Amino acid sequence: MKIERIVVAVDGSDGSAKALTWAAALAEAVGAEVIAVHALGLLDADQAGNPVPAQGHRDEIRQRFETEWCAPLDGRDVRCRRLLQDGPAVSVLLAVAEGEDADLIVLGSRGLGGYPEQLLGSTSTQVAQTSHRPVTIIPS
Repeated sequence: MKIERIVVAVDGSDGSAKALTWAAALAEAVGAEVIAVHALGLLDADQAGNPVPAQGHRDEIRQRFETEWCAPLDGRDVRCRRLLQDGPAVSVLLAVAEGEDADLIVLGSRGLGGYPEQLLGSTSTQVAQTSHRPVTIIPS
């Protein structure tokens, strides 16, 4: 199987930074493109990690997504795109992967969700269970 396009979930968490770093290294090794995706739902987190209404902070979130959260892509010899999409994370990731004909979806095992006792986050679990494409979940 040739890997040409890798969709990566990016939400500003440590888990998503690890997933993006892993995907960028893989893309560099095989000559693939990385498509970093942030799903802008009803709530997001401010710089202190507090929940805020996402739409009211869209410009701030976009700026942080494109610079801070996607920083693992900077300085690498890898083709990449950054996509900010409205909607729930699972639906957005699956739709982007389908629309881009992605060969792989990569997520961190834990994102910004508030259930640290779970081994996997709800987004990574749902994507792994419903995707028709290969999914790689990067451990924290």
